[in-house]
Order: sequence, then C-alpha cells, then structure tokens
Amino acid sequence: MLFYLLLGAAAVGLWYLFIRPLNHFKKMDVKQLRPWPILGDLYVTVFRISSFGDFVKDAYDSFGKSRYGGFYQFNVPTLMLKDPELIKQLTIKDFDHFTDHRPFVNPEVDPLWSNNLFSLTGQKWKEMRATLSGSFTSSKMKHMFEVINEVAQNFSKHFMKKEENIIELEMKDTFTRFTNDVIATSAFGLKVDSLEEPNNTFYIMGKTLTSDITSILASLKFLLLSVLPTVFNYFKISIMSSDTIGYFHNTIKETIKVREEKNIVRNDMINLLLLTRKGHKIEEGNTIETGYATVQEDSYFDKVKFKQTKYLNDDDITAQALVFFFAGFDTVSTALCYGAHELAMNKDVQDRLREEIRETDKLNNGKLTYDSLLKMKYMDMVFCEILRKWPPALSIDRICTKPYTIEPKYPDEKPVQLKVGDEFWLPMFGLHRDPKYFPNPEVFDPERFSEENRDQINPYAYIPFGSGPRNCIGSRFAILESKALIYNLLLHFEIVPTKKTTKSVKFVKGSFQNSIEGGFWLGLKHIKQ
Repeated sequence: MLFYLLLGAAAVGLWYLFIRPLNHFKKMDVKQLRPWPILGDLYVTVFRISSFGDFVKDAYDSFGKSRYGGFYQFNVPTLMLKDPELIKQLTIKDFDHFTDHRPFVNPEVDPLWSNNLFSLTGQKWKEMRATLSGSFTSSKMKHMFEVINEVAQNFSKHFMKKEENIIELEMKDTFTRFTNDVIATSAFGLKVDSLEEPNNTFYIMGKTLTSDITSILASLKFLLLSVLPTVFNYFKISIMSSDTIGYFHNTIKETIKVREEKNIVRNDMINLLLLTRKGHKIEEGNTIETGYATVQEDSYFDKVKFKQTKYLNDDDITAQALVFFFAGFDTVSTALCYGAHELAMNKDVQDRLREEIRETDKLNNGKLTYDSLLKMKYMDMVFCEILRKWPPALSIDRICTKPYTIEPKYPDEKPVQLKVGDEFWLPMFGLHRDPKYFPNPEVFDPERFSEENRDQINPYAYIPFGSGPRNCIGSRFAILESKALIYNLLLHFEIVPTKKTTKSVKFVKGSFQNSIEGGFWLGLKHIKQ
C-alpha cells in the first residue's frame, strides 16, 4: 500500500513539475509550440534533431504573423517577441519591468561570475553599469586602438612568413587565438602570442573557461538549474572550474599590484577600470563612432536616479574581465568566422572592400589609425551585414521584475499577464532573417547598410547587440577589434575557399552554439605586392 502511495505521490509531483507548466500559454490563448514533458521544446536540441540556431528561426517562423508566441525551456514558459514595436516597448519604454537576465549561477558557488555585469540584477546592476559605462565609450576605444591594432598586425605578420601560396586554416581555432590575444593584452594586461605559442597558459585557460559554459556537461548543469534550481543550489554545483577562475583572478590581482606599485600606465581596459576605481574621469571628445551597429548608451540612465559604485575592488574588476573574456573570446571569433566565409563566397564584395582598404592604407602612408579605420564606409556596410546575417548571439533573454500586461493590439489578441520571474526572448536570428524587414535575407548584401538604404531599416528589427539599457556594453570594442583584423588581413591576403570549405552552411545539430558542420575551413592566399 505504501508503495502505491509513494508511486502516486511521485506521479503527482512529476505532473506538477513537468506537465502542468506546459499548458501555460494555452491558458493565455497565446500560440505555442508542441513541448515534450521535462525537456519542453528544447528536445530538438537535446536529441540532436536540430541546432539551437535553427530552433530559434523555426520557432520564430511558426508563430506566423503573431506579435509573439510561447515555447518552453524545459519546464520554463518563455515568450518570444516578434514585433519590433513590442520589442521597443518592453526593452526601452517599459524597461523598469524587465531589467534583468535570467540567473544561471549560484552566487555562493560562483561569486565572481555572479558579480559580472551580465549576471548582476536590480540596483547592483544599475550601479555597476553606470560605473563601467564611461570605460566603453568611443573616446576610450580610441585610447585602446593601438593596443588592439598591434595584435591584428601581428596576426597578419605570422601568416605572411608562411611560404605556402595558400595557407589552409580552420578559422574558428585561428580567430579564437586572435581574440584571446586581444583580451589578454587589453583586459588582463598580458602580452601573449597564441599563434607563435599555441599552448600558452592564457589560451589554454581561456579554452577551459569557455568549454565550462558551452560543453555538454554545462548544458546538463543548466538543465538541472532550470528544472530543479533548489537541488542545484543545495548541492552547490559550480558552473565553472575553480582552478580556471583562480588563474584569472590571480592574474588580475598580480597585474593590479604591479601597476599600482610601479605606477605603470597602459592604454588598456585594466587601466580604465583602475581609473574608474579612483574616481578619475576622462573628458569625452568628438570621437568618431565605431559604426552603424554600435549600441548607444540609453537615456534611461539620465532619467533614473541611482548612485554609481563608489569603489571597484579587485574581485569586481576580475568579474568584469571574465565576462569580457567570454564574450570576446567566443562571440567575436564566431562573427569573424562567418565574415571570412562570406568574403570567400562573395569575391566581388571582398575585392571592393580590399580596394577601400588599399586606398586607406595609401592615404595614411601605411599606418592605420582609429579615425581612418572608422571612416571606411564600405567596411562598415560589410560588417553590419555580417552581424545581420550571422548575429553572434542568436537570442537574448529578459526577466520580468515587476508585474506587466501586454495589451492587445489586434482583434485575435487578449491581454498577456506577465508576473515576476516570467521570461521573454529577443530572437535576433529570427528577426534578422525575416524577409519582412530584410528582403532576400539569405543573400549577403552589404548595400542594405549604405547611407541611402539605412533609413529603411527598422532599428528594433536589427539588434545584433541587444536593445535598450541592458544592451551589450562592449559593442564598440567588438566592432573595433573585428574591423582591425579584417583590415590587416585583407591588406595582405585573399580569403579563398579550399577543398575542405563547406559551401552550404549548416549549424551543428544538438549544439547550443552557432558552429557549423565541417568547421570553418578557408585559405589565406598571399597577395603579391
């Protein structure tokens, strides 16, 4: 008898946890997908039926002309927004109701990760964002340009020494070495060369850090956190390796110690954060913006009164450097991979861009400057189109922090009541591939972003770095380092397809990253000067 009671209790518990939530959107008369128990709609990724990118696009398309639709991350109901005006409303006009990302670490177990700008919530996030914003302006990026460009130049010089006429490379591995070195020098104050020294400690630790978050084991951890957060927190399961975190923490602390003891000043992110800690302010000049895709600081921070963080301790600086590392190491290298692939497949675009690069090089007597790079109109058009067709972040989330109602706009809609903790997604990969906003979305066409055509783009349908006050603070840095690399690479090489090149891009099934089947194999062909 006891056995059957326990069995019945278990069945009720399973129904309550894993079946009952899957009717959430039906009860609200909101279109939803067809979720499976426990896994929700992510079963297509878990069982390698589809990639995460394809899931985002398929879900987006399945909701038809609706302004939104519902799906389930395991047992968590999630609203997907499709309408640019609704995105503007929830991320900007009514941002106070949706200030946070969904937490995915236990602050007691992963204190450094939980204190970075991406993970912080509420007032702590507002204070840290206000404190850090001054370190990511176009003026600060100009100060850092020489440090970034030096790494891009060294990247090209490494391959210029190769004797092969065409150097065949797997670009993901190659570009992560570039982004690794940029972050090492700009965010951690270290000079490393991951092409000349492929197994340097900083690169190995960086690979470990990113795999901690993107591996299959990490996916299982996120599953447990999503479905059974109490169990996850009770056993204090850490997302990241303590050895890896310890390495980066000690590196930052040692760099700070040496700089303060010896009064070392270097134009990098560490220096900017140390100046912020001391309360120093560098006046902003009329600096050229990094490009059309750059997200601007929102006026929200002018309207809302809150104090800036008075003091950044070493742990705070390390926490920001860590998220800086993860975002830059993977997302920028991914954007460069897709960019290189598109340039190889679209020779006319590559040739036109190279001509602009040569003209700029000639005008500047072979010395690239911040201003000359960012005055390149076609370079900006090309990079904007790379981010349009291949946004590094396929989607981004927001959490409801104050009750909110999405009022009906059309006759078939009803009020959608959102309570605290409810989640919605901005599906960049769906929006950027929607023919309603970008005709012939599969075609790589930089002309979409010409000065004549930009006015036709809905700014809330093109959001490669997010939308509203919680957008990506590092957009300027990402754009600047990407353009610097493309410039230095195309000045000396033609990017060409090889026998290993995958002509038709297909995402890896079962992957939560936007990696492709067969890898990013391309060739660098020496250009005879």
